[in-house]
Amino acid sequence: MKIDCYISTHCGTEAELRDNISKALSLERIHADVSFYCITNDEANTLGLKGSPSVLIDGEAIQPVDNQGFS
Repeated sequence: MKIDCYISTHCGTEAELRDNISKALSLERIHADVSFYCITNDEANTLGLKGSPSVLIDGEAIQPVDNQGFS
């Protein structure tokens, strides 16, 4: 499993997101390659991301849902 997390340069959720993902993987006994990327609004727009943080599992966005804008 591959988890990609994209976080705005202005978003303060990275530490909490790292902790939540680590706990979830541990509880479910799942191994995943987890990557975190701190990106600009322009980079987010290029990638088609809708919010910060944006979390993709195996390339499919699971968070956020129905948000507009990245910052």
